[in-house]
Amino acid sequence: MEKPFDVVALVGSLRSDSFTRRLVRSFDALAPTSMKIEIVEIRELSLYNQDEEPAAPAPWVSFRSRIKRADAVLFATPEYNRSVPGVLKNALDVGSRPSGASAWGGKPAAVVSVSPGAMGAFGANQHLRQSLVSLNMPTLQQPEAYIGHAASLFDASGEFANPATREFFLKFLKAFDEWIKRQTRPAEP
Repeated sequence: MEKPFDVVALVGSLRSDSFTRRLVRSFDALAPTSMKIEIVEIRELSLYNQDEEPAAPAPWVSFRSRIKRADAVLFATPEYNRSVPGVLKNALDVGSRPSGASAWGGKPAAVVSVSPGAMGAFGANQHLRQSLVSLNMPTLQQPEAYIGHAASLFDASGEFANPATREFFLKFLKAFDEWIKRQTRPAEP
C-alpha cells in the first residue's frame, strides 16, 4: 500500500472553535485512508514584509518548509467582507516568497468555504481561487464546497446534523483524493 497523501489544511479562522475549524477537524473521520489531513497553523506568521526576507522570521521558514513537504493543500475559509480573512491572505503571501521560491507552485488544492449565512462564503471561495491561479496551484473544480448555515452543521455530540451533509463531504474528500492522484502520480499506460 502506498503512503497516504500528506495534505496540509489552512484554516482561515483563528478562533479555536470556529465553524471552519470544526468542519476541517471532522474530515479526520471522513477522509479516505489514502490521505492524512493536518491543520497547519497560520496564527504565528507575522505580516509579510520583504525587508525581513534576508533574515526571515523562524515561523515563515518553518511554514514554507511544511508546505513544501506536503503533497496537497486544503484551504478552508470563512468570509470577511466578501473575501478571505487577512491572516489567510498573509499565509499565501508568506508561502509565495521569496520570488522564485514559492512553496505553493504545482501543489494540488481544494477550497471549502463556510459561513453562518445562506451564501456559504461564495465570495471568499471565489476570491481565494483567483489567488490560487496566480500561485500555480491546480485547484479541484467539482464538487464546489460553499457551506452555508454553518451554525446548524453539527449536532450537540459534534456529528453532522444532516446525513446528506456528511455524504457530501465524503464525496468532496474522495474527489480531492482523486484530484491529488491525477496531479501527482503519472497515469498508467
